[in-house]
Amino acid sequence: MGVKLLIQGLCQNRNVRLLDLKGNNLRAASAEALGKLLRQNRTLQSLVLEWNGLGLWDEAFAVFCEGLRANQNLRQLDLRNNQISHQGAEGLAVALKHNNTLEELDLRWNNIGLLGGRALLGFLQYNKKLQQMELAGNNIPGDVLTAIEQALQHNTECLSTLTESKKKTQILSNEIQFLKMEKGKQFLNLMGTIDRQREDINKSNRKSSIRIGQLQEALNERTSVLNSLRAKLQMTEAALALSEQKSNDLGELLTSSKLEKSEIAEKHAKELHYLHEEAGMQQAKLVRELNTANEKNLQLKNKVDELERKCKVQQDQIFELKQDLMSKTAELKLRLVQTEEQFEMEKKRFKQALEDAESLRMKEVEHMTHHLSESEKSLQERIQKLEGMRIQLEEEVSRGKAAALLERAQAEEEMVKMRKQLRMEEEQRMNQQEEKIRLLIQSRDESQVHCLQQKQCVLDLQAKNTQLILEVEGLKHRIEELYQELSGKEQEKVAEVNRARLELQEQIGHLQAERTAQEGFKEKIAALERQIKVQQNNHRESLLDKESEMSSLLEKLRLKDAEIKRMQEDEAQRANYLQNAVLAYMQGSPHRGISMSK
Repeated sequence: MGVKLLIQGLCQNRNVRLLDLKGNNLRAASAEALGKLLRQNRTLQSLVLEWNGLGLWDEAFAVFCEGLRANQNLRQLDLRNNQISHQGAEGLAVALKHNNTLEELDLRWNNIGLLGGRALLGFLQYNKKLQQMELAGNNIPGDVLTAIEQALQHNTECLSTLTESKKKTQILSNEIQFLKMEKGKQFLNLMGTIDRQREDINKSNRKSSIRIGQLQEALNERTSVLNSLRAKLQMTEAALALSEQKSNDLGELLTSSKLEKSEIAEKHAKELHYLHEEAGMQQAKLVRELNTANEKNLQLKNKVDELERKCKVQQDQIFELKQDLMSKTAELKLRLVQTEEQFEMEKKRFKQALEDAESLRMKEVEHMTHHLSESEKSLQERIQKLEGMRIQLEEEVSRGKAAALLERAQAEEEMVKMRKQLRMEEEQRMNQQEEKIRLLIQSRDESQVHCLQQKQCVLDLQAKNTQLILEVEGLKHRIEELYQELSGKEQEKVAEVNRARLELQEQIGHLQAERTAQEGFKEKIAALERQIKVQQNNHRESLLDKESEMSSLLEKLRLKDAEIKRMQEDEAQRANYLQNAVLAYMQGSPHRGISMSK
């Protein structure tokens, strides 16, 4: 009564994992309470019921079996020395046929017998979770025990293969997720660098436009200064006309003034020669700068051609990878067809062997029924002969089982080899894809370096513009000085001013040419930006293609695992068929017929 109350109290318990009721002499009411406990409790994982005699009460033990059938948490069950008969074993078999959580079952030292052993062997066809079952001391024949052991071994192998496949799929999924994250990070970094480059280029364009506006304003100021100089020159011409009228009266003064003029002219000639030399030097510098700019443009064009050639090579490599994938998939399909044909041949051969054994058994049964009226001596001799034939058939069946196991092991080895080969191929593909990604990153870095070089070129041009502005300002100051000197001189100075004006116009033309060169650089920068966008799109498409290839490979692996499971289930069914045939032959053997007649 106390045990019953304890079990009823444990029905709603959520903490107990192990319950040990060994040697408590449990009765029918306690067995029913245990069935209710197994139905309602959701945390119990180990139950020990040794030395209790639960098999004496059939109805109570049936209730216990019903509770075990409904339970989905129990992992270990100990029923040693409980006087369980073959009927109780059949009830346990029916319950365990629908139980998918029990892993260890101990039924030693009961009264299960041959019928109970067959029932337990039958439920193992449906239960793939049970891995360990102890049946010592139950009067079960050895062949039934070996069949049960083989079924349990098959269950452990199936569970191990399932766990391995789950681990492998988890590892592959983790690796794929990691690769996706890395690719996403790389893509985001690339987009960030491109955005920063665009911002830098826009800033440089704005600065260059501001500088060009400033240069335009300076040119306008220079033109206004030149106009004022022209007006002053006209005024000087008028003053020279007045001086010519007074020259008749001042002849003596003219001679002295001529000497002074000759000296001043020599000085001005020297100054003009110096100015010409400076202008030639500046023109040579501008020519050299233009040549360097042209060389840089050629280098940029060559680098753009190299990038296009690399893109073509990458596209060819992607096409070759697709062709390799198609050939590998075709080879795998051929291998799968060959393995299916081999399994069909083995199935036919096993069916033929079973039919031959059945025909032999039918012939033997007819022969014994025809000669039952003969003497006991002939019957005993024939029984001995038949027993020898039975032994031979059992040996043949055992040989067939061994051959089937060997073939199954060979098939499993072939599948393992195929899996290893597929893993190696996948690793090679992953390495190739990583190499391609590295090449793409390298090309991206090269394009960034080109962009930085172009920025440096723009900065150099801006520095040159500032230098030219300073030079123009120096020339302006020089012209003002010349104007102060020419204010009191004659027509020769007017010619020198015209020459200086022409030189200034030439410098303005050089500045305009440099402005057009800067516009050409801007157009080239825009073309390079477009090329970078095209490369980014190609990189995104290649990443999407690689992700689709990875998903197709995972789908193929999943299909192959399903086929392996199906093949293993077919082999288990074949083994069960062979075991059932052996049991049926043992039931219909002549030794059993004689014992029944006696």
